[in-house]
Amino acid sequence: MSNSMDDVAKEAKCFLIIGSNTTEQHPVFGTMLRRAVRFRGAKLVVADPRKIDITEFATLHIRQRPGTDIPLINGLMYIILEKGWEDKAFVAERTENFDEFKATVMNYPPDKVAEITGIPVEKLYEAAEIIAMNSPMAVIWAMGITQHIVGVRNVMSLANLQMLLGNMGKPGSGVNPLRGQNNVQGACDMGGLPNVYPAYQPVTSDEAREKFAKAWGLDSGPMTVDGGTVRGLSSTVGLTVTEMMPGILEGKIKSLYVLGEDPVMSDPDTKHIRHALETLDFLVLQEIFPSETSVYADVLLPGVSFAEKTGTFTNTERRVQMVNKAIKPLGDARPDWWITAEIAKRTLFLLSSFDKDDKEEERRKINMDALWAKWDYRDTSEIMSEINALTPSYGGITHARLLKGERLQWPCPTTEHPGTPILHTKQFTRGKGKFMAIDHVPPAELPDDDYPMVMSTGRVLYHWHGGQMTRRAKGLMQVYGEALVELNPMDAERLGVNGKKLLRITSRRGSIVAEAWITDRVPPGMVYANFHFPAASANELTQAALDPVAKIPEYKVTAVKVELVKE
Repeated sequence: MSNSMDDVAKEAKCFLIIGSNTTEQHPVFGTMLRRAVRFRGAKLVVADPRKIDITEFATLHIRQRPGTDIPLINGLMYIILEKGWEDKAFVAERTENFDEFKATVMNYPPDKVAEITGIPVEKLYEAAEIIAMNSPMAVIWAMGITQHIVGVRNVMSLANLQMLLGNMGKPGSGVNPLRGQNNVQGACDMGGLPNVYPAYQPVTSDEAREKFAKAWGLDSGPMTVDGGTVRGLSSTVGLTVTEMMPGILEGKIKSLYVLGEDPVMSDPDTKHIRHALETLDFLVLQEIFPSETSVYADVLLPGVSFAEKTGTFTNTERRVQMVNKAIKPLGDARPDWWITAEIAKRTLFLLSSFDKDDKEEERRKINMDALWAKWDYRDTSEIMSEINALTPSYGGITHARLLKGERLQWPCPTTEHPGTPILHTKQFTRGKGKFMAIDHVPPAELPDDDYPMVMSTGRVLYHWHGGQMTRRAKGLMQVYGEALVELNPMDAERLGVNGKKLLRITSRRGSIVAEAWITDRVPPGMVYANFHFPAASANELTQAALDPVAKIPEYKVTAVKVELVKE
C-alpha cells in the first residue's frame, strides 16, 4: 500500500474498491472502511461482479463483467477527461507520457465501455463523478484485480487513474493493494521472488550480486560450484511457482523444497498439479499439518505455527511487526529459519566432500567455513541485523525498536528514521510517474456453447486458503462445513434447482460436485466457487493461463458448464 490503513480510513473522502471482498478477506480493515462511510460520510464506490457484503454500505455498486476491468477504468478516465475533472497541475508537474495515454483512453467512450462491461452509461457517469469530485480518493484492490492474464495491466490502469486525479503522495489517497496473506509483503521484501534479492535488488545487477556475494563470503563473478568451492551468485532469473509445475513435466525440475504452501489446493488445474508431483523425483515439505500436498512428499519437516516462533511479519501497509513466541515448539517442530539453515549447512558439508589430494583443498575448506558461519545464526535478531546491513529499506528497523512499540513502515533507512507511512509524497521512485497506454485484452477463456457460464473463484469468510487450519476448527466447520457454489436465482430456475440440490460444475480440465447456494450475490450467467475443500475445490476447474509479467494464473475467469445432479 502506498498509504496506511488508518490514514485511508480517516482521511479519504471517497473509496473505490475494485476486486476486493474487503469485509470477508480483510475484516478488520473492512470494518474501518464501513465506519468511515457510516460516521464520516465518506463516499464508497464498489466495482465487483458480485454483490459482496460491503456493497450494503456503497454509495454506488457497479457490476462489470469478469475480465473487463481495463475498459471500465479507461471508461471512467474518458469521462474524467471529457468533463475536465483531472488534476492538471499534478499531471503537468509529476507525470510523463500523458499524450500517449490519453490517446488510448479516448478509444473507450461510455457507449463502448457499457457494451463491453455491461454497466449502463448513466452508472459510468455517476461513478466517475463520485470518485472525481470527492478528493482525496483512495483506490483499494486485491486479487480480484491481479488474478487475470492482464493482472499487471489492471494495476497499471489503477495507477493511471490515481495520477490523473492527483491522488498520490497525500493523506487519504494512493494505490492500496491488500495482500492475500499476513506476511506476503515481508516474503517479497526479503527476496521471495525469482528475480530479486532482498529489497527488490535485481539478480541481474552486477552491483547487487557483488554486494551480497561479499556479505555472504562468496567470490565475485558468476556462480559456480567446483569440487566443493562455491563462487559468486547467479545472475539468472528463476522460475515463479506457476512455472515450476510445468517445469517438472518438461524435465527442468527434479526436486522441490516447499515451505508452508499447499499447491495441490492453491494452484490452478489440480489434475495437472497432481501429475507433476507424481512425476517429481524428490519433494521436501515443511509444514505444520498434513496437507493434500504431503501425500506426495518424500520428506516431511515439522515447522512451527506463529505462536511458536519469534521474528517479524510485514503487513500489507509495509508495517513491520514483532512476533513473539508464546509457547515452546511442540514435539519435533522447529523454527522455519533454523530448519532452512540446518539444511543449508548440511548441503555445504556435502559440497565440501572433495578429493583429499586436490590442490585447492585448503582454499575450499576456508570457503566452506566462511559459508557455514553465514548460516550459523543464534536467533532471529542476528538475522534482522543482517537484513539491516543489506536491505536499505529495512536499515533502521531493529528488534529493539519494535519491542519498544515503535510503528515502523519501510522505507526506514536508519535507526533515527521514523518510517514512511505515505509513499511518493514529493516524487515517485523513478522521478516522474509514467502514464501507461493500456488496452483491453479479453480473458484467455470465454463462455461458448459447450461451457456457457463463467466461474470466478475466491475464499469465504470462515475459511482460509487450502483450509488446512480452518477445516480443523469445529466451530468454523459448523458454520461452513462444505463447499457451496453461488448460483443466481434465474439460473437456478432454468436448471430446475429446487431446495437442497447438488450441482456438477465442469470445465475443460475437470468436474466437481457441490451444493448450490441460490443467491443474487452473483449475476445471471456466473457462479462463484471456493478452493477450501478437497472434495470440491474450484481449482479442479481453473486454468494455468498466466499473466505474462507476474506469472499469476487467471483464477477469476473460467468457462464452465453447470448441470443439476440427478438424485
